[in-house]
Amino acid sequence: MRLVLGTNIVIAALVANGLCCDIVRKRVSTHTLILSQQLLGELGEKLAGKFHGQPNHLAFLTAYRDAAEFVIAPPLTAPVCRDPDDDLILATALAGNAEIIVTGDADLLTPKSFQGIKIVSPRQFVTLLDTGR
Repeated sequence: MRLVLGTNIVIAALVANGLCCDIVRKRVSTHTLILSQQLLGELGEKLAGKFHGQPNHLAFLTAYRDAAEFVIAPPLTAPVCRDPDDDLILATALAGNAEIIVTGDADLLTPKSFQGIKIVSPRQFVTLLDTGR
């Protein structure tokens, strides 16, 4: 499965040993993780702001980058979300032919899909993997 993880999922995986950690560290490895340079930049900025650029988090960022397939994500032709960062996630998913976006962002979760790409919460993603539905 081709998927995009919202930055909130990746950050949650770093700060807590819970569902998002399980997704990032175990469940994504058998799927194709799609990433754009812009999305990686946003993640790096948020990590630096939250953790003041601590080396252990930068190492994680390097491993995350190395595990992903990079795509060039042109901007959407028109804004879809009120937050431009959310449009960046959608653009990355489109450019990478992603099947799923996993996010905790309520604004992104509301439509449930975008141009054929499912948008699911972490819990919905795990259920999908575990049950196939």
